Amino acid sequence: MGCVFFNLLFWCCFWVLLWESHKLDSQRNGGGGNDVVVVQGTVFINGTASIAKTDDDFICATLDWWPPDKCDYGTCSWGTASLLTIDLANPILSNAIKAFSPLKIRLGGTLQDRVIYESKYDHQVQACTPFVKNSLGLLGFSQGCLPMSRWDELNIFFKNAGAAVIFGLNALSGRKIGTDGSAVGAWNSSNAASLLRYTVNKGYTIYGWELGNELSGNGVGSRVAADQYASDMISLQDIVDNIYTGFQVKPLVLAPGGFFDENWFLEFIDKTPKSLQVVTHHIYNLGPGVDDHLIDKILNPSYLNSGSQPFSGLQRILQSSASSAVSWVGEAGGAYNSGRNLVTNAFVFSFWYLDQLGMASVYDTKTYCRQTLIGGNYGLLNTNTFVPNPDYYSALLWHRLMGSNVLSTSFSGTTKIRAYAHCSKRSQGITVLLINLDGKTTVQVQLSTENAVSHGALTVQQQQQTQRTKFAKMSRDYKADVNTREEYHLTAKDGNLQSQTMLLNGKILTVNTSGEIPPLEPIHVSMQDPITVAPFSIVFADIPSVGLPACA
Repeated sequence: MGCVFFNLLFWCCFWVLLWESHKLDSQRNGGGGNDVVVVQGTVFINGTASIAKTDDDFICATLDWWPPDKCDYGTCSWGTASLLTIDLANPILSNAIKAFSPLKIRLGGTLQDRVIYESKYDHQVQACTPFVKNSLGLLGFSQGCLPMSRWDELNIFFKNAGAAVIFGLNALSGRKIGTDGSAVGAWNSSNAASLLRYTVNKGYTIYGWELGNELSGNGVGSRVAADQYASDMISLQDIVDNIYTGFQVKPLVLAPGGFFDENWFLEFIDKTPKSLQVVTHHIYNLGPGVDDHLIDKILNPSYLNSGSQPFSGLQRILQSSASSAVSWVGEAGGAYNSGRNLVTNAFVFSFWYLDQLGMASVYDTKTYCRQTLIGGNYGLLNTNTFVPNPDYYSALLWHRLMGSNVLSTSFSGTTKIRAYAHCSKRSQGITVLLINLDGKTTVQVQLSTENAVSHGALTVQQQQQTQRTKFAKMSRDYKADVNTREEYHLTAKDGNLQSQTMLLNGKILTVNTSGEIPPLEPIHVSMQDPITVAPFSIVFADIPSVGLPACA
């Protein structure tokens, strides 16, 4: 009898240990559908007043100068995406820009401080030749040139596509570079002034002129002292005022397009109280593209939270300064040195990107420029095919749904949900963005709003259900119904976070044979149902029936 009891006890312990081991492995590997748990959570939104305000055209993307032989870690990922060589006749490119109506596009990047502009007004400019790889040159390349024929092509293309262009000027012109990387002397503005005059004479519209790229603080490749940079910005403002004399609306003047350094930015802003309209800074807070742990960082709420430091620091400086300048993110690729293939151009990167958009908005950032529209491994479009990567659709949904008034938002229930809310761009209601960083948990979300004045405070029943069973497809002639909301659920194809194919409400998003961007159609959901956020998914919920003072 004792032997039987011992054997029974042994096998019971064996199966318990085997089951615990299976659960641990399942958690590490993402698990299957049967392992998913359902938890409850609540989004709290204070609708008394907005806490910040973005530009209506908050979404921005960059185009860079890097030639095909720009390589990182043995991989050359830029193809012909350079401003000098990109195929402007590609229909997907123009359609991708037109879908935003408008899309801000910042033309610039590391090599902009090595660009000269072909000019009829400056006879000392040398022959207009492209960039050539040169180990002795700054940042590994020779000086390059922008032909005015190409400048014409770019301006005509952007006008037809409906883009608002910000152009980054060469801020190292006329300076001497010391052995320690410091750039000494005043900016020689003659070549830049000739470009501005040519642009005005041709009737081209430029939204803004930005001086320099990553020359602030310690700089990248070179650096300029804050007091000298301030003096150069005053010169640029004088040039713009002079050349655009008589224009009712003049281009913005932006700078410094570098990484946030509190002491440097403080001095620079204090010395440019009237000559600077926009302070631009860059974000690459995930580290180098070669890092094998990028996905771990993206899925870590604590790591994402740490990304707020430059936003809060710059907001604090601007609020305490005499300047009326506003903050932009002028370039953000997440992982520097061209990003990482199948991470920064895959579905998983929308977790980082949309969280950045939400976080930047909370700190009163007016515009956020993604590195890049196309080029490298972090383009919104595929470098070779021009087909949109997942983040393109994330950006387009933000642009169409999230209004400029930012609402105070918090989430209770799990630390793996990132929650943001804005007044809706499409109605006087609200739009909520929910990002689920957990691959094992479905979250049934309840919303609680303070000071709702239309149809009472919003409550959503905690009713557990199989996802999508109560969803009804919206017809094209659908009108806002106080009993319904619109939802947009974004997931990766086959649940693979490194997929470059995104699903909207279960359907693959892809351009058609004519290169047209697909319609982004919502599903119609009863207000009586919770917002169901599946594992590793993103949800935009547009709720027109909730009226808040902040959105009136």
